[in-house]
Amino acid sequence: MGDIETVAVTDLPDDFTSDAERILLDVREVDEWELGHVRGAMHIPLAEVPARIDEIDLDRELLVVCRTSGRSYRIMEYLLMRGIDGAVVTGGMVAWESAGKPIETGSGDE
Repeated sequence: MGDIETVAVTDLPDDFTSDAERILLDVREVDEWELGHVRGAMHIPLAEVPARIDEIDLDRELLVVCRTSGRSYRIMEYLLMRGIDGAVVTGGMVAWESAGKPIETGSGDE
C-alpha cells in the first residue's frame, strides 16, 4: 500500500460542509454512517462507488474514510488504477472519534 497517500485525522477540518477544495468520501455501510459521520462528508458505500463515480467531484482533492482504513485502501487501489488520485484517512472513523473530533448521527438528510 506504499503508493497510496494517507492523511491524519488531526490534519483535517471538523466539518467539510464548506470545503470547496476537498471532498471527504465515506465508504462505510448505511448503518455505520447513521451511527456517526463527519459533517459535510459524502456517503457512498464501498460496493456502490464504481457505479456512482460520476457523483464525485474529481476536480476536488479526494479523501476517503471508512471505519479503520481497510475499505479506504481497497477503493483507493481501484481509483488509482483508473487514474483517480486521492488519500486515505489513516485510522478512519475510529481514529476520528479517538481524536475527539465531532460526529453527526442519523442519515444526514435535511
